[in-house]
Amino acid sequence: MLDPAVAGQILAVVFFFAILVVLLSGYIVAWTLGGLSMIFALVGWWLGAFDANLLQALSTRFFGVITNPVLIAVPLFVFMGVVLERSKIAEVLLTTMGELFGSLRGGLGVSVVLVGALLAASTGVVGATVVAMGLLALPAMLRAGYDPKLATGVICAAGTLGQILPPSTVLIFTADILQGANAAAQAELGNFAPDTVSVGDLFVGAFIPGMILAGLYALWVMVRAIVDPKSAPAIVMTPEQKATLGRRVVVALIPPLALIVAVLGSIVGGVATPTESASVGSLGAILLCLVKLLAERAVHGDDGVDHEEKLFWFWIGFLGLLLAIGVFGGAFWLLTFLVVAILAALVPVMASTKLRVRFLGTMDETCRATMTITSMIFVILLGATAFALVFTRMGGYDLVQDFLAAMPGGQIGAVMAVMAMMFVLGFFLDTFEIVFIVVPITAPILIILGVDPILLGVLIGLILQTSFLTPPFGFALFYLRGVAPKEVATTMLYRGVVPFVVMQIAVLVLVWQWQALATYLPNYFFRQPAAATIDGAPAPLPFDDSEADEFL
Repeated sequence: MLDPAVAGQILAVVFFFAILVVLLSGYIVAWTLGGLSMIFALVGWWLGAFDANLLQALSTRFFGVITNPVLIAVPLFVFMGVVLERSKIAEVLLTTMGELFGSLRGGLGVSVVLVGALLAASTGVVGATVVAMGLLALPAMLRAGYDPKLATGVICAAGTLGQILPPSTVLIFTADILQGANAAAQAELGNFAPDTVSVGDLFVGAFIPGMILAGLYALWVMVRAIVDPKSAPAIVMTPEQKATLGRRVVVALIPPLALIVAVLGSIVGGVATPTESASVGSLGAILLCLVKLLAERAVHGDDGVDHEEKLFWFWIGFLGLLLAIGVFGGAFWLLTFLVVAILAALVPVMASTKLRVRFLGTMDETCRATMTITSMIFVILLGATAFALVFTRMGGYDLVQDFLAAMPGGQIGAVMAVMAMMFVLGFFLDTFEIVFIVVPITAPILIILGVDPILLGVLIGLILQTSFLTPPFGFALFYLRGVAPKEVATTMLYRGVVPFVVMQIAVLVLVWQWQALATYLPNYFFRQPAAATIDGAPAPLPFDDSEADEFL
């Protein structure tokens, strides 16, 4: 008869690999995590390696996940991104920026990177960005004579910037897990009043690495244009297009810039928590959708008057007013302004049958997409909560801790092992699956070994971004494959993303070597002595067993 502790650790290892095998077989993620957790819990109970009474605490844990105030930001940011995509604001931005840079060799590719970064910083929705750029930019790049491998690679890579640039939903969940991981690790080290790890910390910490990554993407396109001019030629613009380009660029840039200022500016400026800024962004997206509808009617009206210049000055004034209210009034007055502006814009929109149908149709599609995406994420999270509880209480956590502590090279060896594991899993699993399965188990151990939790969160964001690009199951590749012309072979997509995966790994190494790239801004903006906010308060880990012990 095996010792219960040994049996538990053996079961934990078998449990982990069983999860991976079943997921790779194509079963639904949430049901796989939850169902196998219950099966192995029963086997562990039968062998005396698991206390079945702990399962009674799952309902409390589930309720805690659903009511977590930090995670309220997730559906709000998803809503914001879908509004921008469905209202065609992203489409106008992509078309206009393509005209701005397209007259230069490699300029169209650079514009795709720039638009990807702007959409990432204003939406955080990878799928919508890749599909939008695949529908609009890929045909234009192929018509201009771009190498299909370069064109598809830059579109996929730029689209995945939403994984690392705020307001990334992956960073929100990673920050929530790291809050509890840091609290648990510091308590084990004897520090019962540690600095918190908030969503704002990761948002700000990921900004510089994300910008470096976008810069490398653009640099690669320019190098290709110089070395092989035929792979990235310039496009020809008509005189009419050139004449109004400046105004159209401003009109296209202001909406996403306004959202970036409202969302990230309110966080960095300390006038709103990330959750509050998500509500600001959602209302701002609705307002931008309404204004775009009204602007289209005005510009394309039948009165024979050119309203494009008026629209140009309107957006300039709008951005200035938004900045002033955010700086001098704070989150409350910013929200108040957005609500009043939405109500004012709703009146003429609802008065027009055509505009009313378009607006309500956009909102209906947005709400349905938001509910679908949010439900998928949270159901996976509930299954992962059950997995973490069963895995750790059968001894899996201690096993992982011993394994990482014994890695040659100490701290750096443990970090490399975890990053390598996430990179390999990224070939087969979705980002959220990796976050919910791997991070809760490994993060506390790495923090105990001395890794800064903010640095760790940024490294996780960078390595998880590769899961969208790595063949054969990179989701960005699937998104683009679905909208790419038939003449673009799947092998071209796979070969096209390889240089960008290499760049991501290079930035990962760069951030590890110069850790201030990830930690300087959070320390500068948020490490001043202050009372903890809701978003900064430590949250219990899904696998933290103190709650279960109290329950019992």
